[in-house]
Amino acid sequence: MRGLSRSHVDIFLSLFTVATIVLADRVTKIFFSDLLSLGESLPLIRNVIHMTLVHNTGIAFGLFKNHGIVFIIIPIIAVILLVFNIFYYRNNKELSRLYIGGFSLILGGAIGNLIDRIAYGYVIDFIDLRVWPVFNIADSAITVGACIIAVKCLRLSAK
Repeated sequence: MRGLSRSHVDIFLSLFTVATIVLADRVTKIFFSDLLSLGESLPLIRNVIHMTLVHNTGIAFGLFKNHGIVFIIIPIIAVILLVFNIFYYRNNKELSRLYIGGFSLILGGAIGNLIDRIAYGYVIDFIDLRVWPVFNIADSAITVGACIIAVKCLRLSAK
């Protein structure tokens, strides 16, 4: 990527990360929706990790179920804010690419779950650890991205 500015490389990496998360999320959701019936569980390691098909009409951990359009509007606003943050911070030399990567993971996850909400009215979840609510690839990306940003913010505030 010789000749490209850091800003251009950051945007390319961000778009690549978002596209990868959305694609992995869509492929896995379609695969497990075709493989399992609603509520059906397939143990990979019994009592540790199962694939269980769940339709989540709420937000994280199934909270606030059946609030319909609210959970389409809020993610659209979040997507807009995340895109703004990625473009705003792309030229900030103090912030590493890891920070932009965190925003990109959250953006990819938000888009993945938003696609479900618009298409079906619920989010398809399937990863079941038995001690945690059932989740998906998009949820995992959002969580990892949020942890990256939290760590970066704590390090910046410690300076």
